[in-house]
Amino acid sequence: MSEVFAAKVGTGFASANTSGEHELDLITIGRSSVDLYGAQVGGRLEDMGSFDKYIGGSPTNIACGTARLGLKSAVITGVGDEHMGRFITEQLAREGVSTEGVKVDPERLTALVLLGIRDQEQFPLIFYRENCADMGLTEDDIDPDFIRRARAVVATGTHLSNPKVEAATLKALEIARAAGARCALDIDYRPNLWGVAGHGAGERRFVESAAVTAKLQESLPLFDLIVGTEEEFHIAGGSTDTVAALRAVRAVSGATLVCKRGAAGAVAFTGAIPDSLDEGETGPGFPIEVFNVLGAGDGFMSGLLKGWLDFEKGGEDWPTALKYANACGAFAVSRHGCTPAYPSWDELQFFFDRGLQRPDLRNDAALEQVHWATTRSSRSGGDWSQVKTFAFDHRLQLEEMDGYTLEKGGRFKELCLEAALRVQAGRPGYGILCDNRIGRAALHRASGSGLWIGRPTELPGSRPIAFEPELGADLGQFREWARENVVKLLVFCHPDDAADTMAAQVGQVTRLFTAARRNGLEFLLELIPSKVGPVDDETSARLIQRFYDAGVFPDWWKLEPFRTEAAWANAVAAITRNDPRSRGIVVLGLDAPEEALAESFALAAKQPLVKGFAVGRTIFGPAARRWLAGEITDAEAVAEMAENYSRLCTIWDKARARAMEEAT
Repeated sequence: MSEVFAAKVGTGFASANTSGEHELDLITIGRSSVDLYGAQVGGRLEDMGSFDKYIGGSPTNIACGTARLGLKSAVITGVGDEHMGRFITEQLAREGVSTEGVKVDPERLTALVLLGIRDQEQFPLIFYRENCADMGLTEDDIDPDFIRRARAVVATGTHLSNPKVEAATLKALEIARAAGARCALDIDYRPNLWGVAGHGAGERRFVESAAVTAKLQESLPLFDLIVGTEEEFHIAGGSTDTVAALRAVRAVSGATLVCKRGAAGAVAFTGAIPDSLDEGETGPGFPIEVFNVLGAGDGFMSGLLKGWLDFEKGGEDWPTALKYANACGAFAVSRHGCTPAYPSWDELQFFFDRGLQRPDLRNDAALEQVHWATTRSSRSGGDWSQVKTFAFDHRLQLEEMDGYTLEKGGRFKELCLEAALRVQAGRPGYGILCDNRIGRAALHRASGSGLWIGRPTELPGSRPIAFEPELGADLGQFREWARENVVKLLVFCHPDDAADTMAAQVGQVTRLFTAARRNGLEFLLELIPSKVGPVDDETSARLIQRFYDAGVFPDWWKLEPFRTEAAWANAVAAITRNDPRSRGIVVLGLDAPEEALAESFALAAKQPLVKGFAVGRTIFGPAARRWLAGEITDAEAVAEMAENYSRLCTIWDKARARAMEEAT
């Protein structure tokens, strides 16, 4: 080892960027893609019939994974000026990753990857990367000021394979080093992306190449942390003997070397390389059933970077950092997809505190609920700290009005949407409830508007609950729903219902909840016990508990406007006791006059878990009757409903403001 590099060998946690706070913890640079993941497991990629779409590419995965762990992350990459490129930038934003460094390339398309899960050992994949957008990065795309805002820059090996993107990567690293930031490398060796294997060899992780070894070794001195599998260190070190390869890397780099060993865990070397891999620093591993290895390395890197970067703040040592890394890799191994599989920080802590319950993590109900609840915002996005909702999902009530036809009903719901959008005016915190049977045109038009969108599933008036026939006997229509649609289910039930009636109700609710979750859709459960039997301050709380006991965890609750603070306190306590990460509650209207709603809002607004309201007929009822009768125009109907909706929003906002003032 040269004297220069020998002097650099140490813990790998040497202080850097200690002069002050940085806006960003890390910036990753390199690949981005849209991953099209075969939905069928156990078959050939040739035979896949459908695919799930996720964000992909190692640097992009790592940026998302670290963001989920609480780091302020950004990525430098390229995407096309098209739908797939926008998907990546929008998804990055939903994950909390800065997109300031993402280049939108008007000339190139976004990279695609097709992937499959064949069995525990075969994971076929095809890269569609001919002249793709992320390979269009140049030195000119690297903003020095942006780089200097980060504590660390993380590069991945693929972007050292081409002179143009290599130049961009090296520029970013040089700026970071000059600013005192840390630099890390995920070797990320993909032989076919280096041109030493064919298009059909995307699954191959190692092909010997002296040229690749030489190219990598030119850059290794730039890094403080180098991470790779044994095969990746073989290519970096130019030997298939792992110890010899690590020593070859050590000869040109004083970085901490972290070698991933599959089921044997991982090991870190901060100094000279010993004769055995077992002599390095290790962290606890987790005996996880292998379901999907694709993206596991990026999950591992995310956890490792969390520990690495937390050290200078009085945080972790290498065993702890490796514990984080091994756990994040374990989550990835056990779930479908790459980025979607990575844990949140709360999820990781839950896993450590409770311990491993079963090796197939994706089937651990408690863990999956924490995962879902702490990452669901990455599926649909939006700020739902409050939700003021115009509910016009009514079907039976509209059908019973004089003058109704299906065509007129559909047109009226488009007017309802116009009123909602007028009040929303592009602001967050507004929503609608709209059905697909009468309001299909309005429902589809609302997609992408920024509105919270709830969509009903119940057959109006049914008890025990029955579903709209369009959902299909197997509830298979959920596969066709827009991702941002929230599954809404109204149930007329009472905790004192006869046992057979309650069992039927709970069975149907459980079935629908399971189908919604399987399709990645949020679920709202609306309970109206007052239409079934007498109610007191405990009624709704008892009913809520009954559904939790059945394993139903709604993202949202829609509850009647209670008349006492005790009733609200009991309902809120039942929810928070069972699901402290619930999205919250919206108050329904029950066609109450505005004055009565104002009273109910004043009481409900005192509960922080109540996020707003969902009111329908109070807003649209009179306008609907007169419009169907031909007494008012479209414009008059929209204006009237917008005024009613806006007035209710103001009433709610004032009620919430008063409640907050009283609380302080």
